[in-house]
Amino acid sequence: MDKARETALKALHEVNEKGAYANVALAQALRAAKLSDMDRRFVTELVYGAVKAGETLDWMLRRYLNRPLAKIPPMVRDILRLAMYQIFFLERVPVSAACNTAVELTKRYSHAGTVKFVNAVLRTAAREPEKATFPSGKGNETQHLALSSQHPVWLVRRWVQQFGYEEAVRLCTFDNEPAVLSLRTNTLKTTRKKLLECLQAEGVEAEASCWTPEGVLCRRHGALDDLMSLQEGFFQVQDESSMLVAHIVAPEPGDFVLDVCSAPGGKATHLAALMGDVGRIVALDIHEHKIRRLEENCKRLGIISVEPMLLDAREAGRHFAGQADCVLVDAPCSGLGVLRRKPDARWRKTPAELLALPILQKEILESAAGAVKPGGVLVYSTCTITRAENEEIIEAFLKDHEVFSLETAGEFLPLQKRREKMIQLYPQRDGTDGFFIARMKRRVDA
Repeated sequence: MDKARETALKALHEVNEKGAYANVALAQALRAAKLSDMDRRFVTELVYGAVKAGETLDWMLRRYLNRPLAKIPPMVRDILRLAMYQIFFLERVPVSAACNTAVELTKRYSHAGTVKFVNAVLRTAAREPEKATFPSGKGNETQHLALSSQHPVWLVRRWVQQFGYEEAVRLCTFDNEPAVLSLRTNTLKTTRKKLLECLQAEGVEAEASCWTPEGVLCRRHGALDDLMSLQEGFFQVQDESSMLVAHIVAPEPGDFVLDVCSAPGGKATHLAALMGDVGRIVALDIHEHKIRRLEENCKRLGIISVEPMLLDAREAGRHFAGQADCVLVDAPCSGLGVLRRKPDARWRKTPAELLALPILQKEILESAAGAVKPGGVLVYSTCTITRAENEEIIEAFLKDHEVFSLETAGEFLPLQKRREKMIQLYPQRDGTDGFFIARMKRRVDA
């Protein structure tokens, strides 16, 4: 039995049938399997690739089936998906290897009749790949882009309307590029220069970010858990654009800062670093397991100014009325700006979710505003690229709250100043994760 492909199958099954997050399922499968570095990379490529291909794989698979896909046993479906991904998307993998290992996996997880079925489907796919050619020509542009870029049709249609076809192509292309691992230097323990030297000594290829003074981009690395620099708390894994948020909050040492949607604490611990770990940062979340993860991160990073608290963000204003110098609302959002980092996310989003989220975002921002003291700062951020979750939220809030005024967030960017009042980073334009940040100030006399 091919241990690498079986490991990939188990992780893929956890994602497709049990709703696990791809990164979590993959990490658990790799820990259990104890593979070589080469096999670990292959498993990672298989899992992330097959998950990202999602409905595109299923559309292709249906071209070779004589029965509904839903009627096929779940594990066999995933065996077929894994093999189809190798046949059509991994040129360096011999077709025979993909087919043969799929047959062996079917023998282990199903019965003889199914083995013949799997073998027949895959041999036909390998022999007649033209059956899986995507629709093209006039009237099929959006479907072709969706299938070829492995995105939901409804989402691609939305982006074509928002950006135009050519820019939608660039956005989809960006989503499919490998996501560079981004680290934030824990400046309470070390400097970026020393961290880069430490990472290099540990065999990591890394370079400085051009967006933030603490940012480090890892071009090549092994298992993070094995790095001494991680264990010693020299860095926190955090996206480049996410690091901009704390700089736009711009807290001072000794401030009382409220982070109302905090876990796992990337921004809260960054705020602590900018404050020299002097002051008070109350970090809220509604999930106990996320609070525990936040506590673990603070302990590893050596941070004492962060106080994790189990509390709904919609209660923040009542609980901390008029107390905070700075309030950060990193709101729950559709996450459409970070799809390259979450291969399963694109298939879990729905149009209904995008309609429902602004309601929650407005409720959280409304409550958070009540915690800002006169003269204090309120920052709203998301990792998405939809106006309804970003600019429209802020515009509606300011219309109803004249005691707050919009500041020029671009002036607070640490390395690349901008003139925009509200910062909206687009992946296809800025080459980084999509992120939105707005900074508002409460009148001193309010």
